[in-house]
Amino acid sequence: MSTSPETTSPEAAPDLTVDGTGLLCVQLLLRLRARIADLPAGAVVHIHTTDPAAPLDLPAWCHLTGHDYLGPVPHPATDREVYALRLTATARPTRADRPWHPAPTSD
Repeated sequence: MSTSPETTSPEAAPDLTVDGTGLLCVQLLLRLRARIADLPAGAVVHIHTTDPAAPLDLPAWCHLTGHDYLGPVPHPATDREVYALRLTATARPTRADRPWHPAPTSD
């Protein structure tokens, strides 16, 4: 039986792990955006972070971009948290210098 994207758990083996240890929101999102740029839709990404705002920032960024936020990932380390997201085919781009702002549309 295959697992549909809607039921993929955060614990699923990631297609990519992004180490954002020591980075705050802006730097974390810039690194994340750069690392996922060439990944296909459906890829699961785990983000390791020490940013205390990550539990708020990552779901908000996923909402902005259209990626699926999967939530925290249980792990044995006590010096960081791990969160998961799944990339979507319909993701909206963000500005290169401000990953928390949608990219301008060309009308």
